[in-house]
Order: sequence, then structure tokens, then C-alpha cells
Amino acid sequence: MHERAAEHQVLELHDVSFRRDGREIISGISLSVRAGEHWALLGANGAGKSTLMGLCGAVNHPSSGTVSVLGERLGRVEMKALRQSIGHVNPRHQVLAPLTVRQVVLTGLTGSNELSPRWEPTYAELAKADALVEQFGLARKAALRWPTLSQGERGRALIARALISSPELLLLDEPCTGLDIAAREQLLETIDDLAYTHPQMASVLVTHHLEELPATTSHALLITGGQAVAAGPAASVITSENISAAFGHPIDVEYRHQRWSARTGRSSRRGIRRQHTEEVTAS
Repeated sequence: MHERAAEHQVLELHDVSFRRDGREIISGISLSVRAGEHWALLGANGAGKSTLMGLCGAVNHPSSGTVSVLGERLGRVEMKALRQSIGHVNPRHQVLAPLTVRQVVLTGLTGSNELSPRWEPTYAELAKADALVEQFGLARKAALRWPTLSQGERGRALIARALISSPELLLLDEPCTGLDIAAREQLLETIDDLAYTHPQMASVLVTHHLEELPATTSHALLITGGQAVAAGPAASVITSENISAAFGHPIDVEYRHQRWSARTGRSSRRGIRRQHTEEVTAS
């Protein structure tokens, strides 16, 4: 990571809460992301990850606390304009028309799901789209229509779409959803490469599977029930104790070859077997 990059704050949440319909979805969360850092946001389904990402992506305002994105405080800035400087990768992104790969990448410039008939990309923008398509191994697919692509190809195209606006912050919302093992590993390699091709860009990746974390993950925030369990450097946060607390179940975490994996805690399995044996013996 470049020293200059580490000094630049990209995202700052301070004591943030968010309420909807009288229910508090996240409560008292603080987070500070600097340029060049790659954060993982981990938690079980319903933990509040999507709500938190909505704040990071300048989609929603907090109910209390403060959120600053790219140096702009939410509530004091035009949200739509701010979102143009944020890259967002969502595998559930809807392409409303049968666009080509190249056209989908170009929609990243307008932040839309389709190309506007009143908008024409410049020569430089077309050249950048083509360069990104090639960078992500899609040059031979550039003219293919979106419905014909595999889920893995769509994932790489969506990353190219997010990068065409040269964002300082990249948000990846469960990018491995729907991928088989090979496609997942290819996509994670693509994400890892961004640390070298875009060294000052910060990222936040949401998942509830440790196996879906890129090797370049530098920091992590664990949440449960809308509250933070732990936050900081990934090596000290992604532990068996913290993951078990975040998911409410005994989990053994293993770190090998710069990747994480998880399985049910051995002590939990022994306890289940012991209980079963005692029940059989008693009967």
C-alpha cells in the first residue's frame, strides 16, 4: 500500500444508527476506511449488512450519527452526484435490455441499467470500456448479449462497469453469489488484481462466507444484530472466537495460503455426539 494512499480517508461512519418502521436495524456502528484498504463486512443473514452498505454507498441517510463518503458528509451533499464517484458491484444488477458486454460496461458512466438514447459516449470513454473489457478477459465476449453470458462472466463485466468511472471507493455486494467453485476463484483473482491495478482505491466487500474473501482483504468488520462485534486488521478480527460470536454458533476458522475457511467447531460436534450417546444409553 502506498504511504500517501494510507493517509487519505475514503469512508467514515461515526456512531451510526438506522431505524425503519420504528425498528433499529443497525446501532452505534463506527467504521473508518482509508485509501488502499480492502475491507470485508461479515455477518449472518439479517445482521444489517445491506443497510450498512446503503449508507456506505450514499443511498440512505443515517437516523443518527454521521457518515462521510469521499470527504462529503451525508445530509450536506447531493447524493446522486456523490454516487457517481462510487463503484458498486451487485450480482443481482438488472439489465433491462439485451445489451452487449461493452454496452453494460458503458452504463457505469451514467449509473443506469440501460443506455440513454440521448447520451453518446466519447471516443475516450469507448476506448476505456474496451480496455476494461480486455483487462477482465472478456474481449472475445464484448459483442455478446447479456442473457448469453455465464454468471462468472457477468461478475467480471460488472466489476469493469464499476471501474469505468474511476471510483475512489468500490462496494462489492456478495459478488460471488451464484458462482461455482471455478468461477468464484476466477472472480476472486480478478478482485485481488485490483490491489495492484488500482492501488489507491478502497473497497468494502459484503459476504457471509469466509471462503469468498479475496486474499487481499486487509481489514474486516463483523456485525450481528445490527451491532459491531469487532473491527480492524483482518488477521486480528477474523478469528474463531469473533466469527463464532458474529454468527451465534461455534465456528473453527482456518487461514492458509492467504485465504480463510470455516467449519463447525469441533467442540460443538463432540458435544452433540456425547449428548446423542448419553440419550441412547439412557434409553
